[in-house]
Amino acid sequence: MTVSGPASGPPVRNWAGNTEFSAHRVQRPESVEELQHIVGAAHRVRALGTGHSFNRVADTRGDLVRLDCLPPVVDVDPEGSTVTVGAGMPYSEVTAVLHASGHALANLASLPHISVAGCCATGTHGSGDSERCLAAAVTEIELIGADGELSRLSRRSDPERFPGSVVALGALGIVTRLTLRVEPAFEVTQHIYTGVRLTELAARFDEIYGCAYSVSAFTDYRSGEARVWVKRRTTERDGRVRPPGWTGETPADEAHHPIPGIPATHCTQQLGVPGPWFERLPHFRPEFTPSSGDELQSEVLLPRAAAPEALEALRSLGERVAPVLRISEVRTVAADDLWLSPASGRDCVAFHFTWVKDPGAVLPVVAAVEEKLLPLGARPHWGKLTAMEPERIASLYERAADFRQLVRERDPRRVFANDFVDEVFGLG
Repeated sequence: MTVSGPASGPPVRNWAGNTEFSAHRVQRPESVEELQHIVGAAHRVRALGTGHSFNRVADTRGDLVRLDCLPPVVDVDPEGSTVTVGAGMPYSEVTAVLHASGHALANLASLPHISVAGCCATGTHGSGDSERCLAAAVTEIELIGADGELSRLSRRSDPERFPGSVVALGALGIVTRLTLRVEPAFEVTQHIYTGVRLTELAARFDEIYGCAYSVSAFTDYRSGEARVWVKRRTTERDGRVRPPGWTGETPADEAHHPIPGIPATHCTQQLGVPGPWFERLPHFRPEFTPSSGDELQSEVLLPRAAAPEALEALRSLGERVAPVLRISEVRTVAADDLWLSPASGRDCVAFHFTWVKDPGAVLPVVAAVEEKLLPLGARPHWGKLTAMEPERIASLYERAADFRQLVRERDPRRVFANDFVDEVFGLG
């Protein structure tokens, strides 16, 4: 086990470097038994994944534990159509092994570098009209509770409370393994369409986002145009073929990075070349670091029907947004039943913003964006920046009170408590 922290090195920060954690040390156990001992002896403890959250959702005044030194696990159950994986593993270490077994996950996030547990705990998602957030694939969780004991929660054994235990913000324990639904491996092609007017994107939103398995649009809200990433399965799931719809103009004849002016070296293969699902669904290749972390991010998810009005509202802010914006991505996410998923109970459109790394300039613009989108039903992503008051965030979730009660039942001593969760759910 390795131990680090302010007493033995530089301050511990997140990937973007905008958050310095309050923990007095970081521990890297090399076995689940070691981790159990750490949790059982801790006054306060939280897990930290790859650090891709831009706020204090993972922070603690006690110990931070990183799970990247635990033995890797990728255990495929072909009969049950599931895979059990080590919680601290990044998706990039899971997907190639899974594909080699002839299986696939239904969807992936833009970055394959982020940890499975971190993605699921914060409701992180990919894109696709039929595709739910990544946590919706979880069927069972293995975690260490406040007493250091290992337990398992599953949708089958506890269908009433399991939906509150997946997107749980680290508040119920330290997750060690996750079991995910899988399907047969498939191939995907990826085309980019440039010069798509935002007015067309709004007017033909359902047609454009329904034209392929996964669709994303990138824009700056000032040019009035977007570039649309269209990812098609070479054979549709269950043999179904999508009806004819939007086909865009002529596809780009060269590869593009989501941010204009940046070479596409780190991006996944484009130009319609078929390839395995895990090499096409993310925007970036796992063998490359897509950026240095020199950025800030925010994101809100709205009811899908609000997409045209939201696009128009953001266009009206274009002159204010563009000077501090690197790029914005618009995606769709299918509804799920997870209590704290931003897509809980409703099909969603997600507006993601990658900002310059200047909190003083960015945060007022984030507030202006949210002021426009909150009346349309916006919920912020749990791992991104937001200007919303903490107590207002909880009010956006119908099952917030149930989650509050679940936390009190699972962690009566508040071993996994932190300021972020306490402020949002009034658990202090």
